[in-house]
Amino acid sequence: MKIGFIGVGSMARAIIPLLIRAGHHVSAWNRSHSAIMDIEGVSVLETPSLAFRQEVVISLLADDAAVREVLLSSAALENADKACVHVVMSTLSPSLMVELQGMHDAIGMALVAAPVFGVPAVAANGELNILAAGSQAAVSTVQPLFDLLGKKTWYVGDQPELACIAKIAGNMMITQAIQSLGEATELVQRHGLSPSMFVNLMTQTLFTCPSYQRYGQNIVNRRFEPGFKLSLGLKDINLAIDAGRLKNLELPAADAVRSKMTSAVARGDGLKDWSVFAT
Repeated sequence: MKIGFIGVGSMARAIIPLLIRAGHHVSAWNRSHSAIMDIEGVSVLETPSLAFRQEVVISLLADDAAVREVLLSSAALENADKACVHVVMSTLSPSLMVELQGMHDAIGMALVAAPVFGVPAVAANGELNILAAGSQAAVSTVQPLFDLLGKKTWYVGDQPELACIAKIAGNMMITQAIQSLGEATELVQRHGLSPSMFVNLMTQTLFTCPSYQRYGQNIVNRRFEPGFKLSLGLKDINLAIDAGRLKNLELPAADAVRSKMTSAVARGDGLKDWSVFAT
């Protein structure tokens, strides 16, 4: 396939080589060309609009504001080839995804939301969990790409915003897992038990899942090289709280971790792994 990429951050840099090695032709746009130049086999696009002349467009922009600036303000969608499928792999607000769906419907272009669970190191091995939502026909068109990038595609419905809400709800749960790890390891340490031994015990018995295993080790070893940056995690917890507010739902645990995450960003930890807020 001919694939256009919009936004080449750490996740895209892990994904693009998999697509190229599988024989797909990838061209990409990014604000800074330097993010693209060292990826072998990628053609550089001068404008985001040019990506929409490919068979598939994958956008991986950081947040709602970036999508509005790069895709909406630039009129990139209005000039798109209607035959292409637009795959949004960013974690965006459900309300923006509804807006994007309306624009795509008006143009006559297919839209698929496909946020993922997994850090770039997981993506580089093609082991992401992909949350896909959109028309079944559109998802089927891009499923061969998802099969390259992920170990499983979870189809959550025909409305793209459903994938967004699943992703931000899942990320909200991860922040609460991180908070519980921080509190539990501090508790056992103050009573003389090794936090490392405790985390190994918990992650091999009650909580045998990647989030507890990965972030538990970060916390006990005080190593916070970013798998997922705290600033992006704070963006996602804000999205979750906002989504709850739209449905008159209070999320007190989410409010609590947001307060800690906000404080950690304020003290300069925004570029560290998001598990740093547990300290």
